[in-house]
Amino acid sequence: MTFNGFNTQDFNVFQTNGLEERMDQIINQIRPKLEALGNKYAEELTALTGEEMFYHVAKHARRTVNPPKDTWVAFAPNKRGYKMLPHFQIGLWETHVFIWFALIYESPIKDSYGKVFLKKINKIKKSIPNDFVWSDDHMKPESYTHREVKKERLEEMAIRLSTVKKAELLCGVRVEKDEAVKMSEDDWYDRINETFKTLLPLYNLKKIL
Repeated sequence: MTFNGFNTQDFNVFQTNGLEERMDQIINQIRPKLEALGNKYAEELTALTGEEMFYHVAKHARRTVNPPKDTWVAFAPNKRGYKMLPHFQIGLWETHVFIWFALIYESPIKDSYGKVFLKKINKIKKSIPNDFVWSDDHMKPESYTHREVKKERLEEMAIRLSTVKKAELLCGVRVEKDEAVKMSEDDWYDRINETFKTLLPLYNLKKIL
């Protein structure tokens, strides 16, 4: 089980028509790479967070008709699942790779996390690099660079996280396909390590809820 970067074929998987056909491609082409990243970064994130982290490769088991438009491996301190918890993700769409901190709509701590995020918003605004991106919906590929996200927009995202059932908060990096296919294995490890270290304060906000 090895990871040697992402190539054009990985991204082309999402052009395959049909649920079964695309799932076969995901399982054979992409999933071994996600498993390898899962093994490596479960250990790395355990050391970084001080919590035992487990990896979860997306199975897309609920899908019955529409093929998945993205796929990922997630990391959380729970063997059984990650969606209820603040977590990290590495994954890809047809257009890009993402490396995220994520708090999605299934989490029961969204309300309290949003309130703490709001209190810490000045520090967060200063600590996130300008080329990082934000999203409020993990089901959509669109994101907004930190450079263009004003403090008021972050405040709005925090308030929505506390008050809107479907609201989400994601932050990390987006590596466009053209750049991604040129990156070596070591390039990826450097990018992922740097990203997770930068995102650690967002993850650690859960400790002061």
